[in-house]
Amino acid sequence: MELEKSYGDFIELDLWKIVRGLKKDIFELVKKFPAEERYRLSDQMIRCSRSINANIAEGHGRYSFKDQLHFCIVSRGSFSELRNHFYDALDCNYITKEEFLSFEQRILRCVRVLNGYIQHLRKKLQ
Repeated sequence: MELEKSYGDFIELDLWKIVRGLKKDIFELVKKFPAEERYRLSDQMIRCSRSINANIAEGHGRYSFKDQLHFCIVSRGSFSELRNHFYDALDCNYITKEEFLSFEQRILRCVRVLNGYIQHLRKKLQ
């Protein structure tokens, strides 16, 4: 469709791509958590990381800058939730300090890219 061609696909967004990589690595990380965390912290971290990418994709598909902005702000909240879960994992000694710092840096990088995209969308709204 011509509209889709000019509008682009969410999978072309650099933001979506880097969050996808983070999501995949989180999925691998939580495999080493204790079995009793499978339906608790592990599940929360997986669901949270999936939610971030899903909201970016859903907002992009709305064809409205206002809707895109809304879903990106929801994703931003999910990043805060994800960071909190990483603190929980660290506090429970499920991850090392080095793993924590590595993921913390990646999450903060993603948030910076997301913030840039939010600014871009806000400019489009004006």
